[in-house]
Amino acid sequence: MATVELAGLSKRYGTESRPALDALDLSVADGELLVLVGPSGCGKSTALRLIAGLEEPTTGTIELGGKSLSGVAPQARDVAMVFQGYALYPHLSVFDNMAFPLKMRGMAESKRRAKVKQIAEMVGLGNKLERRPDELSGGERQRVAMGRAVVREPQLFLFDEPLSNLDAKLRADLRVELAALVRALSVTALYVTHDQAEAMTMGDRVAVLKDGLLQQVAPPREVYERPANAFVASFVGTPEMNLLELEVEEAEGRAVGVAVSVPEAVERERVTLGVRPEHLRLDGAGSGRIEATVTALEPLGPETLVYLEAGAQRLRARVPGFGGPEVGTEVTLSVETAHWFDADDGARLAP
Repeated sequence: MATVELAGLSKRYGTESRPALDALDLSVADGELLVLVGPSGCGKSTALRLIAGLEEPTTGTIELGGKSLSGVAPQARDVAMVFQGYALYPHLSVFDNMAFPLKMRGMAESKRRAKVKQIAEMVGLGNKLERRPDELSGGERQRVAMGRAVVREPQLFLFDEPLSNLDAKLRADLRVELAALVRALSVTALYVTHDQAEAMTMGDRVAVLKDGLLQQVAPPREVYERPANAFVASFVGTPEMNLLELEVEEAEGRAVGVAVSVPEAVERERVTLGVRPEHLRLDGAGSGRIEATVTALEPLGPETLVYLEAGAQRLRARVPGFGGPEVGTEVTLSVETAHWFDADDGARLAP
């Protein structure tokens, strides 16, 4: 069973006041694709490097398949890592790059050739085995790196932002291919990215990190529909969730031009109201009242993003097609689905 268990995993560099990774507790099930996501410097790549054995933890333990990795050398951990940089040997062909780990194991040439050809077909490189890396596109080079990891048949795959060097369209194509490949192989994988769209579309579960601390770990839908705090709410989703700071008076959240009923469970004098752009209604179908002015429109074809200002607070709404009122129009918005967070620490309050 290729399970991963991280317990109290921390990493502190030198005399830094804040650890790069702070007491991370995380379990990855056998055959699961778990995505670590968060902004730059949140500790996600540090976690991967600790699991791979490229760095030693300050505190905490790592187990793979029920066995501790403490003191185990990187090459003995049965882990394959795919980096942001392709890390290919420029003087070797695609075949030789992919076959290199098998050659180091002493596998017979006939078996190496058969194995590499099989995996090359899986990653779409069956007709490019004789080429060198400088004859390949960026996407093809990343396929070579992925193929080289796959031929090893490790217990665990680690992906450290492998698509970040590619253009947007190629990234979208390859993330679908990569997720399909991992699932077809039924392997355990940890995937690191700063791109929340990658996290939401690829992961069986998503673990959100901030400042070295785990904020939430859950299936993508739960992270989107029930974010654990205001940070997760604002980080996950394109465009991000609207967050409005409100004063609570007589069970009503109020700000300039805003009046929204507050649930009984929200017993605070100050709260943060969260509303996804698709749940901010211009047709009055929701509850509450937000007086706002349209400041810009962003037509995207299937939908239009409407930018608004309500007092000093900026909002975004999503409407279908090329709809939306003209810039400068004063509108009354309502809320279809509300999320409530503590105004001080951002913790989720309701529902």
